[in-house]
Amino acid sequence: MAAAGHGQEERETSGLGGEEEGEEGMESEEEEQEGGSPEGTGQSSSEEEDERENEAEIQRLEEQLSINAFDYNCHLDLIKLLRQEGELDRLRRARQKMSELFPLTEEIWLDWLKDEMKMAEDSKSRETVYELFEKAVKDYICPEIWLEYAQYSIGGMGEEGGIAKVRSIFERALTAVGLHITKGSSIWDAYREFENAILGTVQPLPGAIPSAEQQQTLNTQLERIHTIFKRQLGVPLLDMASTYAEYEEWSEEPIAESVTQNYKKALKQVEKYKPYEEGLLAAETPKLAEYQAYLDFEVKQGDPARIQLVFERALADNCLVPDLWARYTQYLDRQLKMKELVLGAHDRAVRNCPWTVGLWKSYILALERHCVDHKPISETFEKALNAGFIQATDYVDIWQSYLDYLRRRVDFTKDSSKEHEELRAAFVRALDYLKQEVEERFSESGDPSCSIMQNWASIEARHCNNMQKARELWDSIMTRGNSKFANMWLEYYNLERAHGDTQHCRKALHRAVQCTVDYPEHVCDVLLTLERLEGSLEDWDAAVLKTETKLSRVNEQRAKAAEKQAILSRQEEEKAEQRKKSRAEKKAKKPKKAKPGDKRKAEDEEEDDDEWGKEAAEQPSKKHKGEDLEDNEIDEMETEIGLFGRSSSSTNRSEAKQKPPAAKEQPKILHNPHKDNITVFVSNLPFSLSDPEKHLRKIFSGCGEITQVRVIYNNKGTFRGYCYVEFTEEKSALNALNMDRHEVNGRPMFVSPCVDKNKNPEFKVFKYSTALEKHKLFISGLPFTCTKEELEEVFKEHGTIKEIRLVTNRSGKPKGLAYVEYENETQASQAVIKLDGTKIKDHTIKVAISNPPIRKQQDSQEAARSTTSMVPRQAYGARGKGRTQVALLPRSLHRQNTPSTTKTENGTQQTPEGSSGDGGEPRKMSNADFARMLLRK
Repeated sequence: MAAAGHGQEERETSGLGGEEEGEEGMESEEEEQEGGSPEGTGQSSSEEEDERENEAEIQRLEEQLSINAFDYNCHLDLIKLLRQEGELDRLRRARQKMSELFPLTEEIWLDWLKDEMKMAEDSKSRETVYELFEKAVKDYICPEIWLEYAQYSIGGMGEEGGIAKVRSIFERALTAVGLHITKGSSIWDAYREFENAILGTVQPLPGAIPSAEQQQTLNTQLERIHTIFKRQLGVPLLDMASTYAEYEEWSEEPIAESVTQNYKKALKQVEKYKPYEEGLLAAETPKLAEYQAYLDFEVKQGDPARIQLVFERALADNCLVPDLWARYTQYLDRQLKMKELVLGAHDRAVRNCPWTVGLWKSYILALERHCVDHKPISETFEKALNAGFIQATDYVDIWQSYLDYLRRRVDFTKDSSKEHEELRAAFVRALDYLKQEVEERFSESGDPSCSIMQNWASIEARHCNNMQKARELWDSIMTRGNSKFANMWLEYYNLERAHGDTQHCRKALHRAVQCTVDYPEHVCDVLLTLERLEGSLEDWDAAVLKTETKLSRVNEQRAKAAEKQAILSRQEEEKAEQRKKSRAEKKAKKPKKAKPGDKRKAEDEEEDDDEWGKEAAEQPSKKHKGEDLEDNEIDEMETEIGLFGRSSSSTNRSEAKQKPPAAKEQPKILHNPHKDNITVFVSNLPFSLSDPEKHLRKIFSGCGEITQVRVIYNNKGTFRGYCYVEFTEEKSALNALNMDRHEVNGRPMFVSPCVDKNKNPEFKVFKYSTALEKHKLFISGLPFTCTKEELEEVFKEHGTIKEIRLVTNRSGKPKGLAYVEYENETQASQAVIKLDGTKIKDHTIKVAISNPPIRKQQDSQEAARSTTSMVPRQAYGARGKGRTQVALLPRSLHRQNTPSTTKTENGTQQTPEGSSGDGGEPRKMSNADFARMLLRK
């Protein structure tokens, strides 16, 4: 077998020599052509030109990678060009740089390994190849790489300890991929062939009598081969029958009954796995659903080795699916708990999906769980900060995980320690990072409730007995817009109650009564409870006066708001009834009138305009959110913030009313619903358009012959901004739809089919998806002057772009938003990582996967009622901004209309504790109820 190994090396060497001879022969032929004919000169110059072009492209790619080292496709192109040019040293460096940033695929590793094996001439270079194999087998579980590793090691079996090394590699390969039902048998077969070759070297010559030592060696080798056969027949693999037949032929003794039973048992297992393997063969990449079903089956079976193998196979095809990595690492953390295996999987997870904060948090926990030194953990955290998360809250999460780790390192029984100082320094750095780095990038800190600062204050108070520092931190928390929330005051009160003194508790509750907006009754009850247990008579009287004054003022404001709302509701009900009667009278006069379809008909519009015009004149002007209080009432409300009473000025509000200019009355034009197929509806036209009919005839003249243009006016003769264009042929109407978004006086014109929604209720004009689209990106923060061409120039470097859409308002003005659609999810994910936070024309852009929020529509009555509803408001709005509205409707007038499920946001309970769940009158909370609420904290 040793001779066979040397023969293999000789074949490789001779092959290289043949290639060199061939190259020399080609060079001599080229020289002859150059000297003998003009054609040879042309061919040589062409090759030189190609080389120059390739070198220029190589330099361009290297320069691009120096700017953005995470450009995956750029790495691939550079490696391909260098391999084509034969630049071996530069090729090796390029591959090493790429492997440091990304796990390499099976194809890239095999190409790299084959190139290195060709250049390995001495034992030192062979060791370099072995090291490369060790890196390769850690990226993904690939049977082909393990087989190549084992076969290459056979070439070095003549060295000292070479045979033992080959056996060690084969055993590791069987552990890694020996259970692979479709590819595992190749490893087993290669292992047996190797041992059979060893057997041939220890067998005695024919007619020779072996010594006792030789016989012992022979028996040992035979036993090794028997053992490999038995182990393989006990593993469920495809084509097991041929292996069993080969064992029968090879063995001089009958196969043991136990081996046969294990073989039959494995055959039955193969039948169980076949449906899943066939599903994988039939499915198209990435086969995620099929792998998920396979994993569920293996988890039920409970074999850890097989579960791990199926996970690895799934990840090789779905390396950019964070949820799959999270499930795999969680399984390893909880079940196998092997340090090298667990940490290797976590490292590969964050290298494949660096934008997923959950994988980084799990990695830091795993490092701590396996007692890794502090330096690697802090280095991992620094890598996480540079990973490019998509949301501001992700940075808060990773900081919180790291701070938790640092806190667990501190021995608080000591007055001072290196770990303690490091924890305090980390808290300071975290707050600075969120303020400077995160807020600049996302326009928000991601931590509106100051959870990191709260945790720091709790540590100072509970573990360090430093209430002065805790109070300073809480003062900073309150000055950041949290003083209006009762739960924030109660958090501080509970901390002060446990580790501070009564005097500061009293001060905090007095400030809470003044500042709280959402639950003033709660903090009033807590203040009275404190004085009942701790205070003197003077303290009790002061607390009663404080709470009564606050609640009296709040009730007055709520009563005024309720009165206004009641008047508004009655007016709306009366007007709704009038409109209903008016329409009924019209229908009675014209019983054959067609039902209104998708587009409002002209005569109905004029009638509605008349009714709504009167209503607008009678109805008081609408106010913005939070403006349902009189100005003097707002001034009376105490808006002081912070623990030490800083005041903030209130903003003045003004409203402007505009009256449309009068115009001449226009004749009514009836719409014929039978001509909808040859009619298009044109909207979003400028109201100031002079002679709309003439203008639109000119625009649509190229689409076909126009029968008429029906322009819609209101009852005062003012153009409404939309019309109907009727053609003589249906083909012309279809051509007109292509004019959608055509600009008219700088405003995009909307052109849509004329469809009756009563007959086609599922018809939708909106053509863009409102669900999660992993191949499409949403870009915000763009300069208003940015064009499609400029945006395409930036984003095309990261994949093939299918479509770019700039978002504009109805007037055609850009909003600084855009959508970029790629061919697949991988390209979109790479673009998010590389472009989020970059600049275009000095504007920092945000890039995220397109996932529009679900929008809920409310009618005017529901919207009006919601402004003064007693249902407690969320502490933060849809985008995390604090709301300043105050609920002013008295409990006696409140109608329970919120869902029974309780939601909590920012620690504020959204359904009052005292409200009844059956929609009846909410009951007032007792002191016992409120105490129970506090105890749950």
